[in-house]
Amino acid sequence: MENYLTLLSFGDQGWGDEIAWGVMITVSLALATLPIGLFIGFMIALGKQSEEWTLRIAAEIYTTLFRGLPELLTLFIVYYGLQIGIQQLLKLLGLDSAVEINSFMAGAMSLALVFSSYASEVFLSAFRAIPKGQYEGGYALGLRRGTVMRMVVLPQLIRIALPGLGNLWMILLKDTALVSAIGLTDILRQTGVAARVTKEAFLFFGIAFLLYLALALISSVALNRIEAYGKRGEQSR
Repeated sequence: MENYLTLLSFGDQGWGDEIAWGVMITVSLALATLPIGLFIGFMIALGKQSEEWTLRIAAEIYTTLFRGLPELLTLFIVYYGLQIGIQQLLKLLGLDSAVEINSFMAGAMSLALVFSSYASEVFLSAFRAIPKGQYEGGYALGLRRGTVMRMVVLPQLIRIALPGLGNLWMILLKDTALVSAIGLTDILRQTGVAARVTKEAFLFFGIAFLLYLALALISSVALNRIEAYGKRGEQSR
């Protein structure tokens, strides 16, 4: 027991510092991905409803592509493909220099692509759940299209889409573990290194299990409170 406590302690003898850093990287990556994925997903949902057929087709291709590809493959394409693409572009410009994409940025970009492809479907379903009379009522009052979207549609859209987006957030937290494949020191990477060095795989992978479970529980409580707050706001109106 003392040996386990020593291994999990903070300082030179334990792995507590490294695991804590891994938790911070995991949470930071998920929080950095979320707003990007939500924004892209919202725009893709708007594109699917556009009267311009080229936008609709482009949006459909986007969601089909990134929902169909394995998340790990998307990560590798972004991480390695961007480096190769930028290097080839520099060669065309007469520059010969090595380019390395930051693993955190590559992880956030790839996860945002996958997250947004699923979020767009959630937003699209929420848009379709809002009666057309809500739009027509706003226009009848003389409100501009942007004002109707901001004042009438968005509050309802967020309330309707929140449960689905909450599920996607939980999936995103788990998908952050994939970035360990490109060397980012997240929870899984740090506990994996500790397990190999100490030969205590059950201990450290058990710690990883508890940490992901704790993050999921905290997220679940936060999402439930946000949903309850949204319902109270809807009842008060």
